[in-house]
Amino acid sequence: MLELFRQVASTVPAYRSLLREHGIDPASIRTLDDFQRLPVLTKDNYHRRHPLPDLCRDGRLGDMIAVSSGSSGSPTIWPRSLADEVAVTARFAQVLVDGFRADVRRTLAVVCFPLGTWVGGLYTLACLRQLSAAGHPITSVAPGNNKAEILRVLPLLAPHVDQVVLLGYPPFIKDVIDTADFDWGAYDIKLVLAGEVFSEEWRTLVGARAGMGDPLRSSASLYGTADAGVLGNETPTSVSIRRFLASNPGVAQSLFGSPRLPTLVQYDPAHRYFEAHEGTLMFSGDNGIPLIRYDIADEGGVVPHAEMMEFCARHGFTPEPGPEQPFVYVFGRSLFTVSFFGANIYPENVTVGLEQSPVSAWVTGKFVLETVEDADRDTSLRVTVELAPGQTGDAAVIASSIRTQLLRLNSEFAHYVPPDRQLPHVALRPAGDPEYFPVGVKHRYTRSGSR
Repeated sequence: MLELFRQVASTVPAYRSLLREHGIDPASIRTLDDFQRLPVLTKDNYHRRHPLPDLCRDGRLGDMIAVSSGSSGSPTIWPRSLADEVAVTARFAQVLVDGFRADVRRTLAVVCFPLGTWVGGLYTLACLRQLSAAGHPITSVAPGNNKAEILRVLPLLAPHVDQVVLLGYPPFIKDVIDTADFDWGAYDIKLVLAGEVFSEEWRTLVGARAGMGDPLRSSASLYGTADAGVLGNETPTSVSIRRFLASNPGVAQSLFGSPRLPTLVQYDPAHRYFEAHEGTLMFSGDNGIPLIRYDIADEGGVVPHAEMMEFCARHGFTPEPGPEQPFVYVFGRSLFTVSFFGANIYPENVTVGLEQSPVSAWVTGKFVLETVEDADRDTSLRVTVELAPGQTGDAAVIASSIRTQLLRLNSEFAHYVPPDRQLPHVALRPAGDPEYFPVGVKHRYTRSGSR
């Protein structure tokens, strides 16, 4: 990371400017302690303050562009290059080759992430082709998040391979599996998932419906972002620990400091260097826009490998063997967002839906945004809305207004969430409702997912 810092300080105009503003001489950064005193970067204090080329090495854009939706729906641009994909391919190799044995088994990789300017689909396809170019017998097909096309091509191709890997956002993949009119057990199915925290009960249920075997070696979650590609990935080691913690919530709370069960992945510290900062994660890594101590605004923390092994031993559990890499756990975005089908849903988008006529006359403007999971492990988007005193409102009209504005303002929502899942469930509560809108308490617009 010190070498990366020196390269960025000498070649990236925006970072040179930031160091000057803080009175930092790059030559003075020689130790880890020095490194940890460098300013923390955010989208607001760094990315949005400088012209896009100045954020890149030598002021030159990369050879491709990825786009993520911002809090208002205006896009954030992330240049990237072939070199970024080569580095991130190591994470896909750890999942497909080390975990799924795609080096010796003929593998069909079905990219079910949305295709387009968003980072998921094309980035994943590029990394899969890197693995194929390295000699692994992997054949890719990219129907994107077109369910009908996935179900059309998969039965035609699956008989010619030893295993099928579906790569996509968890609720969408579950929807594909539940909709199919063929027997998934006829194929050896594996899953590569991203973008959502899911329960171990969800992994077990979907695995059973897809006829999958060992849950430690048949599905793996990636921790990825538009900012930097893939940061870490599940391994049989991390999945075994997470399943142990899911069965022992008291032990999980002592490790994570929360009753929520986060995504738990391992990462290569030579590729991405993680730090925990005031309850959120920040990382340093080389990308189309190199980032040094970048606060990604995900709630979570870091656990060194030896510390994790010692913790498990103290509680009488022996994890599956695997790479001696550190662990990072991720609860999700802290900046008042919820994730639904991989799309970040922002309260600002919902607010606009409540400001339309006639909805604005019925409501106070307060609401709570959350994802909820039903008994069948299907996820839905729920908006609990506070009614103005003396008003009754119309939940269907409010839901339609919110959907209209989400589609208009949030490109991720429009392209990631299937049309038949885009209408939120709206629940109406009276003004001052003690559970959702207690009087005299600072209001929070989001809640973590529940059942």
